[in-house]
Amino acid sequence: MPLRIALTSYRSKPHSGGQGIYVRQLARALTDLGHDVEVFSGQPYPDLSGLEALEDGSLRLTEVPSLDLYNDADPFRTPGLREFRNLTDVLEYATMCTAGFPEPRTFARRVTPRLIERRHEFDVVHDNQTLAPALLAVQDAGLPLVTTLHHPISVDRRVALEDATGWKKLSQRRWYGFVRMQARTARRLPTGSVITVSENSRSDAIADFGMREDQFNIVPVGVDTDVFAPRGPRIPGRIVCLASADTPLKGVPVLLRALAALPEESPAHLVVVSKLTKGGATERMVRDLGVGNRVRFVHGLTQEELAELIASAEIGCVPSLYEGFSFPAIEAMASGCALVASDAGALPEVVGRDGSAGLLARAGDPGALTVALEKLLGDADLRARLGAAGRERVSRRFSWRAVGEQTVEVYRAAGARNLSERATLVKP
Repeated sequence: MPLRIALTSYRSKPHSGGQGIYVRQLARALTDLGHDVEVFSGQPYPDLSGLEALEDGSLRLTEVPSLDLYNDADPFRTPGLREFRNLTDVLEYATMCTAGFPEPRTFARRVTPRLIERRHEFDVVHDNQTLAPALLAVQDAGLPLVTTLHHPISVDRRVALEDATGWKKLSQRRWYGFVRMQARTARRLPTGSVITVSENSRSDAIADFGMREDQFNIVPVGVDTDVFAPRGPRIPGRIVCLASADTPLKGVPVLLRALAALPEESPAHLVVVSKLTKGGATERMVRDLGVGNRVRFVHGLTQEELAELIASAEIGCVPSLYEGFSFPAIEAMASGCALVASDAGALPEVVGRDGSAGLLARAGDPGALTVALEKLLGDADLRARLGAAGRERVSRRFSWRAVGEQTVEVYRAAGARNLSERATLVKP
């Protein structure tokens, strides 16, 4: 029987970061399987355009407006007095003013009343890593709640604090204050109600959040292999990296140092898909390393433009210090790029540990990454073998249809448990 699914996401940036991609592609997979999906999202909203399901009404977007304090065009803005509608708006602004990140908590406070009011219209609520206490009221109202925990943000916090000093360390502690809230909420989720994307993410969530093994189902994310596919000639020496340039966890400084160590006669040049902070640490590093003529940063690409860029590269690189999964890795592999990735987090699970579908380099080690890049740049046959094997691995393991089917199994099990528990409660 088709399910009526409410898919919630506190932010769903369409073309960068994993949340918006996950929401769009999972919603598409679920509707392709015959289910009805309504996406509830805070700003930035996901891009659901071009999906056939929109035409027959089986996929809809309900916008849950915030104060939009982190809008790319006006970050950390000061709202006008008339924009404050309730105490949640006040909480959101006050948290930002004290260096915190309010969106998960305030989104949950806004979306939960809507879900409860319309509880008879849905069979399950699937939350995308909000993990805020207000959402737990959905369960009390009789709706099964399933939560995707891509990886515990405690890992991001740990890396950010290691990289920070002085006042920046204090501000980072405040920014990641929401992680404690997420950990407390995660521990209260029922058995079998949590989806995570890798064995590594499950282990980290158990260790960092104090969760139980019986809470988890492992369902990887997927990639559209029709969009991300080989497309023709590749540009000699081009390396593509999809990563937030100013987020230490993503390892862009490691890649820049590795690039600087390549011989001057090397054809290597790097394209980083990220918005670069003007005057920030990464911009200064590019200048100090003298690699400005070998690296450029691009952002705001559509999915089609991103796919074309990746397919134009000889090498895809994921230098992260941690990944709970990795969209960039599977997008590069699906595009037939020879991939080199760090051995951090779940990347060995995604790429494979035997080196047949991609090379692994020690995380945080620019020298090891330089060696791997030199090896690929100098061996066209190796690039071709890795590119073909990577695409085959993605096609076999990481299709969105398979992700959708496994996710529906989690929904049905959660619904069955919910019915059983409610029946037990009403027994005389």
